[in-house]
This record gives sequence, C-alpha cells and structure tokens, in this order.
Amino acid sequence: MSNNEIIPELNNETIESMIYIIRGEKVMLDFEIAKIYGYTTKAFNQQVKRNIQKFPEDLMFQLSKEEADTISRSQIVTMKADDDKRGT
Repeated sequence: MSNNEIIPELNNETIESMIYIIRGEKVMLDFEIAKIYGYTTKAFNQQVKRNIQKFPEDLMFQLSKEEADTISRSQIVTMKADDDKRGT
C-alpha cells in the first residue's frame, strides 16, 4: 500500500465506521488500522509482532473463521446498500 491509499479524510464518522462489535467488545480490525497509518496489513502485523511488548495481550485477539466471514459479509451488504466505495 502506498501513502496515496491512506484514508483521505480521517474524522469521527470514518473511524466509527471502522469499529465493530465482536464478542461483545468494540474492536478495530488490523487492515483498517493499517490503512489509517498507511501500511499494508502484512507490514502492520509485522510491526506488532516485532514490538509485542508494547501491546497488552487483552487488547488483541484473532478472529475465528466464522467471525471473519460474518464481517466480510456485512461489509459487502453495507457497500451495496449504501453504494459505499470503501472496499475498493
């Protein structure tokens, strides 16, 4: 991802659209946090692994396949319903 793909207008509405409720907790997904900072998801996750001591264990967890599939489906429905270009 190049710096051109950083979210152009980062405001409360944009950030709120990136927050999901998973397991009863508000969470942001790695690919969206990476997008905020202009990283690829892979590079972002590498930085987290290299600096794991800076990230409290209770602030991170891995989604199950079912949870990831549910989020993917909800994004597709949202994009079609709102004609949102967010995923492109």
